[in-house]
Amino acid sequence: MENKWYPLVENNRWYPKYHVAAPIGWINDPNGFCTYKGQYHLFYQYHPYSAQWGPMHWGHVISKDLIHWKHLPIALTPTEPYEREGCFSGSAIEKDGKLYLIYTGNAPEGQKQCLAVSDDGIKFEKLEDNPIIEPPESDEVHAIDFRDPKVWEHDGKYYAVIGSKTPDGANGQVLLYESDDLKNWKFINIVARAKANEGNMWECPNFCEVDGQDVLIVSPMGINPVGKKFWNSVNSGYMIGKLSYEDGVYTHRDFKMIDYGSDFYAPQITQLADGRCIMIGWMAMWYADMPEQKDGWAGLMTVPRELSIKNGRVYTVPIKELKSLRNGNVTHKDLKITEPTKLDGIKGLTGELLVDVDLKQSNNFAIEVRVGKDEETSLTYDKATATFAIDRENSGAGPKEKREVELMPSDVLKIRIYLDRSSLEVFLNDGEAAMSMRIYPAETSEDIVFVPLDGDLTLKKVTLYKLSQGIVQ
Repeated sequence: MENKWYPLVENNRWYPKYHVAAPIGWINDPNGFCTYKGQYHLFYQYHPYSAQWGPMHWGHVISKDLIHWKHLPIALTPTEPYEREGCFSGSAIEKDGKLYLIYTGNAPEGQKQCLAVSDDGIKFEKLEDNPIIEPPESDEVHAIDFRDPKVWEHDGKYYAVIGSKTPDGANGQVLLYESDDLKNWKFINIVARAKANEGNMWECPNFCEVDGQDVLIVSPMGINPVGKKFWNSVNSGYMIGKLSYEDGVYTHRDFKMIDYGSDFYAPQITQLADGRCIMIGWMAMWYADMPEQKDGWAGLMTVPRELSIKNGRVYTVPIKELKSLRNGNVTHKDLKITEPTKLDGIKGLTGELLVDVDLKQSNNFAIEVRVGKDEETSLTYDKATATFAIDRENSGAGPKEKREVELMPSDVLKIRIYLDRSSLEVFLNDGEAAMSMRIYPAETSEDIVFVPLDGDLTLKKVTLYKLSQGIVQ
């Protein structure tokens, strides 16, 4: 199939229609998510020379609405001795009309934090005084693993959290720094440290305020699976609490997952002027098979998600701006399904599918998407355990596995699904749980089938929205 978006990609069979992906090559962590001069900026870890991980650059896209993204030139290239193995992850902030990138310079002798600045948000100059932050002289901090700064402003001062681990490598932790000018930084404290089975390295820390509460988001390495949780090679989650800026003490609750799918890592947040906290994650997974590498690219970003706090948990929902992609719809109401059923107009390779299930009148059921010859991705619900699962054993190419999440009991199960050419994002009960998965079906696999598994399936409403193109030249 001809690629109408980026001729550098050899085949766009799995290239996304409305998710951010690189024009060619490998991407991983989102970086520098911010607003600057009236536009949204998103950077990402980027290896432009192959579809494999390599020395990290910073790719760059901008948007006026968080939905339609345009690619800009590479923002950071590893050229200096302190970053000769890559410009690793970091964040961005506006100060005095300029855009500053704070990032990790990766070199064999260790990881240090660096600064680059731009007058226009496109061309960046690295400080001559880099690195600006070196690991603290402390017997509680690992001397090498010290990366992924996230910076923000609070009461006229700048703060940054940096991922780290204990010197023995047993426990991940997050360090807090303070600055008056973004160039000179003071180590304040270790704000949080992993307890039993919370990871041996905490990457990509983010700090934000959600509904008046402080939230620390981290991506731990080395968590062991427990029940339905932590089955990925690495995981991402959050802790709700309260930060004391005076002494850097963060009093918080237990670590919880922020996405229960197979493909979600290293999320980055930005706080908008209207108070909303918006998050984008990397929709792929370390060490997983990525069939799109054969086509010259690898990895993509999730849709932007708004965070809120309900029932003592962080809820995530697609941002309201995504509704602007809707371009026609088909709706069915009040259906009783007694056998596997396709509904008129409910099919497609991409789209937004909304399904409201009457759980009072339904038992176990499945919704199969991207169905074709010998292919389907199965979304199932077990009423007795209130467990929702996604099974990609028969999804086509790519990994074969299942992920599950246990939901709170309810009378209606609300399912919101974003389908793209090689991805599936599911949001349950208005944000109670999210599940992000990569799938690689054939382009002929476009059916959607509703399957009762134990008695009838009663659907209150089913709507499929067609979605417009989200990436622009």
